[in-house]
Amino acid sequence: MRRFVRTDPSSEETVELAKVVQLAELLEQYINENEAEIDEVHVFRAQSGAVQGVISRLLKDGLGFGEEVVIRPAHGLVTRARPDFFYALSPGRGVIAEVERGGTTTNNHDLKDLWKAHISPSAQHLFLIVPVVNWREDGSVREKPFQLVCHRLAAFFGDPRREVDVLSVHVLGYGGRALSDPVAFDSQISDSQE
Repeated sequence: MRRFVRTDPSSEETVELAKVVQLAELLEQYINENEAEIDEVHVFRAQSGAVQGVISRLLKDGLGFGEEVVIRPAHGLVTRARPDFFYALSPGRGVIAEVERGGTTTNNHDLKDLWKAHISPSAQHLFLIVPVVNWREDGSVREKPFQLVCHRLAAFFGDPRREVDVLSVHVLGYGGRALSDPVAFDSQISDSQE
């Protein structure tokens, strides 16, 4: 998991962020504990809903997220964003959770999800659950979305001039069945991204 937080949160936002971090850590633990089941459904040409179904058990049943909750337009917004999952922290404050698979970076779903959180009047936090790797039909690695997503989303944090109206983003990776040495894999990804 990688976390990005807007610079200079208020004291109220810092308290809220502590609760969001706890939720993210529970989700990370769940993903790790259910890695074998996730790896079974995270295969070439699998439906993205298969992974979402495994993650859904914790988000809906364990943590109380709503599924496919429409975020209503406000202040002239014409969108009816429908995130995969939504958790209300308090009135007008919440967390969007999105589970991505094949189009994470190739179709810019990661950036669309950040934009969805940015324009939503009810969401200030984003949990983005993405593959560490996506596979080809022959079982080889096709792409490595997790590191690329982290690199792309980091650009929206760390400098108030670049920041969007999202207090935190937690990027959680899944699908590391072929990774016998995660440290070496992270190094390989970093080398290929530079």
